[in-house]
Amino acid sequence: MSSNHSQTIVSLDELRQRTEAQLEKCLQGNIPEPLGSAMRYSTLNGGKRLRAMLVYAAGIAFNTPLEKLDNAASAVECIHAYSLIHDDLPAMDDDDLRRGKPTAHIQFDEATAILAGDALQTLAFELLVDQSNILLTTETKLKQVALLAKASGAQGMVGGQMLDMSATNESISLTDLKAMHRLKTGALIQASTLLGVLCSERASSQEYDALQNYAEKIGLAFQIVDDVLDETADTETLGKQSGADKALGKSTYVSHLGIDAARSEAQKLVNDALQSLGQLSDNSALLEELARLVVQRIN
Repeated sequence: MSSNHSQTIVSLDELRQRTEAQLEKCLQGNIPEPLGSAMRYSTLNGGKRLRAMLVYAAGIAFNTPLEKLDNAASAVECIHAYSLIHDDLPAMDDDDLRRGKPTAHIQFDEATAILAGDALQTLAFELLVDQSNILLTTETKLKQVALLAKASGAQGMVGGQMLDMSATNESISLTDLKAMHRLKTGALIQASTLLGVLCSERASSQEYDALQNYAEKIGLAFQIVDDVLDETADTETLGKQSGADKALGKSTYVSHLGIDAARSEAQKLVNDALQSLGQLSDNSALLEELARLVVQRIN
């Protein structure tokens, strides 16, 4: 099949561009203002698109056509954008910078920011069950909704954010810190990868488990890298306030391990993730590249 051949030479950069185009498309339509502007401002603002690229890379590992992966890739970016809008609110982390620009509640107002987050969250599930998408079976769509809902909710990202807020000005153990980040950051990274696997509709349970393990490891590595950058990079490089965790009295991997040991821990997790990919066929080059990208930011 010629489409399979073209998949093998797709690059992360092409996937990033594809993600941007898909997001632009799903954020058009008849949305009242300023809601539509706030949704677009918060979503189309130059993120890394790691989660969308994980959807694509996991699907490509099973020769899945990109068209089957588009809706899931856009859905995880909508959930991610919503979570950042809400994280930045005065009632939460009270941040005024995100990706080098004013946060949504500063650029618009608090009510508009809350509604933009709400609308992006529901848009994600609308995309997954899109009736016009006949490339996936109804059963696969339902599995995807269940997976993303759990990863985004009380047993995933929202639960992790609650633990994070409870840990402000508290010293928590490394075990508790890992548990919090597994939910707050890891759950959505894991779901992104597994949504891509589900889209393939042909992965074995052994391959599914291998990718679950891969995603769990890079999810944790990603958070450790974030903690290191919060200590070592300046605000301009980060695009958000540096030293924010320290200012809020939060425990981090750096406060527990120190910068060098935190770096080594992130690298070890990435090596473990790469080892998990050994269970797959030879089409996992993009997943390998994404795992390495996670730690490249601090090396």
